[in-house]
Amino acid sequence: MNQNLTRRLFLTLCLSLFITITFAQNKLKVACVGNSITFGYGLKPGEAYPTILQQLLGDKYEVSNYGISARTLLRKGDRPYWNEAKYQEVLALNPDIVIIKLGTNDTKPQNWVHKEDFVQDYEDFIESFKNLPSHPKIYVCTPFPIFPNKFGIRDSILVNEMLPDLKVIIAKEKVKTIDLYHTFAGQSNLVFDGVHPNKDGSALLAKKVYEAIK
Repeated sequence: MNQNLTRRLFLTLCLSLFITITFAQNKLKVACVGNSITFGYGLKPGEAYPTILQQLLGDKYEVSNYGISARTLLRKGDRPYWNEAKYQEVLALNPDIVIIKLGTNDTKPQNWVHKEDFVQDYEDFIESFKNLPSHPKIYVCTPFPIFPNKFGIRDSILVNEMLPDLKVIIAKEKVKTIDLYHTFAGQSNLVFDGVHPNKDGSALLAKKVYEAIK
């Protein structure tokens, strides 16, 4: 093999490597933050909504699942998301897009006794992402309806107290809304235990998030 051919092959290899690295670096990072619904509780591998969202968005996006079961948005809740290593991980990711799906577990009696803190805690949570160097686009998902009240989670609290609070938070923080409450209203066939989405419900959730992003 002569030197010119060797040089051309080397340059081609370097160019291919450069393109691969550049493409990977240019992917938009999507962080899905939430509780068991985001995590994919009760679903088979590949059925959690962030995984489906990755398929819908394609190769230009990199979707990460930061869902943790039973976690609350409230700092004084029984299992605050604030205290988890994954919260620090998502901040360190410096994402371009953040999808927040929290609030369901906050309606439990032991958590909603701290309801006076909900608005401020949620605003602080949003601000923690706004202050990142990436200045991500932030989407707040309203919680699913409950079919029926289960695990201490109460639909009446969602409707009468939390949804009005979220309306205030979203308006003040000027973030995007993904209305999952009304999307899933009257569709108990899309959850398998009154709270968590089944395969079809998870697919619908991913579709709504995809439509919001695109």
